[in-house]
Amino acid sequence: MIPRKASSTLLRLSKGFPIVAITGPRQSGKTTLAKAFFHEKPYVSLENLDERNFAINDPKRFLARFKNGAILDEVQRCPELLSWLQTLVDDRKIMGDFIITGSAQLDLMSEMNQSLAGRIGRLELLPLAGNELLCNVLPNSLNELLLTGGYPALYDREISTNDWFSNYVATYVERDIRNVLAIQDLNRFQRFLRLCAARSAQLLNLSSLANDCDISSVTAKQWLSVLEATYVVKIIHPYFNNFGKRLVKTPKLYFIDTGLMAWLLGIKEVNQLDIHPSRGHLFENWVVTELLKETFNQGHPIDLYFWRDHSGFEMDIIRDTALGLQAIEVKSGSTFQMEWCKNVLHWKKIQQTETLVPQIIFGGEGNDLRYQCQAIGWKDLIKQIDQRN
Repeated sequence: MIPRKASSTLLRLSKGFPIVAITGPRQSGKTTLAKAFFHEKPYVSLENLDERNFAINDPKRFLARFKNGAILDEVQRCPELLSWLQTLVDDRKIMGDFIITGSAQLDLMSEMNQSLAGRIGRLELLPLAGNELLCNVLPNSLNELLLTGGYPALYDREISTNDWFSNYVATYVERDIRNVLAIQDLNRFQRFLRLCAARSAQLLNLSSLANDCDISSVTAKQWLSVLEATYVVKIIHPYFNNFGKRLVKTPKLYFIDTGLMAWLLGIKEVNQLDIHPSRGHLFENWVVTELLKETFNQGHPIDLYFWRDHSGFEMDIIRDTALGLQAIEVKSGSTFQMEWCKNVLHWKKIQQTETLVPQIIFGGEGNDLRYQCQAIGWKDLIKQIDQRN
């Protein structure tokens, strides 16, 4: 098992809550982490039809088997069980009693909020972060990292990204979507998924996306909500503040994993990335998800935004930290360019609150102050995040 940075958060939550929920995309390592940390607890998967029927038809007797708690995997398959779990943990008052995992938010999250408020600690586990790959499995090149992504299976078995992602989409993404939505034309949904990948790291134009897929805007919004709830994509909202100009309020779309995004874009080989028009979007996507993983691994709420006004001026990332706002510009080029500083310095000039030194994260190497901006190469970003954890 590759050590996970979320381990300390998982341990902390298990000491303060009777139930700990580990959610995240399928194959991100939720079950592996739960079993590694709570190996003394019995494990039950609700994907098992017999166990699921038992839990649905006789939940009280189903839970009575676990005198010392249990790991309940894929609990979104039986969200009704959570109401019974509430009564049981209230009676027992044991911290870390039950560990539940799920690969979707939707009804599971709704049921959690209604039944288990104050009783449950939540950990969102995304695919492997760069600082988790530092243990001898980090790809040597940025292109290879963008193409591979972070799913653990691609680092612990001999399988090509093409084979793995084609099966991942067919067996996990499409099945999860079909469990939630009655989609008759799966080909149209696959087209929708690919078009989402083509729009990643860009402002989300829902009407344009719907028109390109020949579906209604209502359907596109519904499908997109399910993709976000099943940890395929993430919507990042703009940072709102009055800097004297009208601000764009449209969110931006990002994929949780660059490997999946690259596969959906038809990128099969590392050398394709050198000249591919989406390389910059892939790199921005990677930076955003690295920062998301850092936040989630620490068990903190999302602090990521972007900033854009109607004149077209934009900051790729704004982090709202305890020390002030952190402006980040993302550039995929490997050679630092002085003109990259223009946006961050302009943003620093017009904003009205205390800020940290602006950062420019780029596809090269280095970590030093240049033209009043901190220039950080992609490997140095990984090391910097590792030092903060």
